[in-house]
Amino acid sequence: MAEDSDLERTEPASSSRLEKARQEGRVPQSRELTAFLVLLAGASGFWSMGNWLTQSASGIVRQGLSFGRDAVFDSHALGITLHTQAWQALLLAAPLFLLAALGAVASPTLIGGLVFTPNAMSMDLGRINPLKGLGRIFSMQGVAELIKALLKAALVGGVVYWVVIRQQDELFALLSQPLESGLVSFGHMLQFAILALVGGIALIAAIDVPFQLWQYYSKLRMTKEEVRQEGKEQEGDPQVKARIRSQQRELARKRMMSEVPKADVVVTNPSHYAVALKYDSSNMGAPQVVAKGMNLIAQKIREVAAENGVPLLEAPPLARALYRHSDIGDQIPAALYTAVAEVMAYVYQLNQFLAGGGKGLLPPQQPTALPVPSDMDPGALEALAA
Repeated sequence: MAEDSDLERTEPASSSRLEKARQEGRVPQSRELTAFLVLLAGASGFWSMGNWLTQSASGIVRQGLSFGRDAVFDSHALGITLHTQAWQALLLAAPLFLLAALGAVASPTLIGGLVFTPNAMSMDLGRINPLKGLGRIFSMQGVAELIKALLKAALVGGVVYWVVIRQQDELFALLSQPLESGLVSFGHMLQFAILALVGGIALIAAIDVPFQLWQYYSKLRMTKEEVRQEGKEQEGDPQVKARIRSQQRELARKRMMSEVPKADVVVTNPSHYAVALKYDSSNMGAPQVVAKGMNLIAQKIREVAAENGVPLLEAPPLARALYRHSDIGDQIPAALYTAVAEVMAYVYQLNQFLAGGGKGLLPPQQPTALPVPSDMDPGALEALAA
C-alpha cells in the first residue's frame, strides 16, 4: 500500500518541474480567454472608431458604385476599381486587425507568462498520428471539450437570438432608410451585438480559465518518489556528498599538517590532545592556532612537530582549553593570554638555550602550574560535575 501511494500523483509540481515545462513550451492556455480578448479588442476599437469607420466605409461603397460611361466600356477599369477599393478596405480594417492581434498575444501572457522556446516549433510526427488523434477525440478530455463547445454554442446562440429579437424592429427599419443613415444605424446595432457577444464570451472565459489552470497543474503533479528523486538530484546523492566531505576533510588535514612545521610550540595533553601555536609579533595581536586534533590526529601532529624540531610542551589543562575554545586560524581566547604568554616565554628561552648550544646557560624550566581558568578547562568541569 505504501508503494502504491508513492506512485500516485498527489504532490504539487515543484518549481523546477514548472520551469522545465515552460522551457518545453507547455504553459496554461485558454482559447476562450483568447476569443474574449480578441473580441474585446475589436469591440473597443469599433466603439472608439465607429463613426469614422462607418463614414469611411460608406465613402468606399459610394465610390465603388459611382462610375462613368467610359468605365463601362473599359475592360481594365473594373479590375482597377476593385483593387483600389480592396486596398482601401484593408487599410480601413487594419486598426481593428492590429487590436485583435494584440489581444491574441496578450491572452497566453496573462495566464502563462511570455514564453518563447524553439522546442514548441520542432517537428513532432506524433501530433499528426491519426490513432493518437482518435484517442484524444474519444478521451475524457475530448468529451469535456465537446460539452464545453456545446455549452458555448448554446450561450452564443442565445445571445444572438436575444439581440435579434430585441432589435428586430430596427432591422426592418433599415430597409426604408437612406444609405448614409442606414449605415450609421446598422453600425450602432452592430456595436450593441458585439458588446452582447463579448459579455457572453467573458462568462465562458471566466469559467474556462480556472479550469485550464487546474487541469494544467494537475497534469504536472508529481509522485512522492519523483519528489524524492528530484531532491536527490538537486542536493546531490548522500553517498557522493559524504565522499566529497571526506575528501574535503582529508585536504583540510593535509593543509593543517603543512602548517605544523611553521609553529612555535605544540601544547599536548600529553596523548589525547595536541594544539600547535604560532606567534608573529609584527603581524599578530595574539598567538594563533595553526593546527589541532585529538587521538590519532594529535599523534600525527606530535610526530610532525618532532620531525621538524618544533618544541612539545605537556600542559593538559591548557591543551584541553585551547582545543575546546579555539578553531584553526583563530587567535587564542583572551582568557588564555596569561597561560600562553608563559608558554611563549618558555619557548623563547628554550630557543635561546639551543641556539647557544647549552654553553653557560641553564636549560629553562617547563612551566607546570599554568593559570588556566577552570571554566575554560573541560576536564576541570567534568571533575566538578562528578
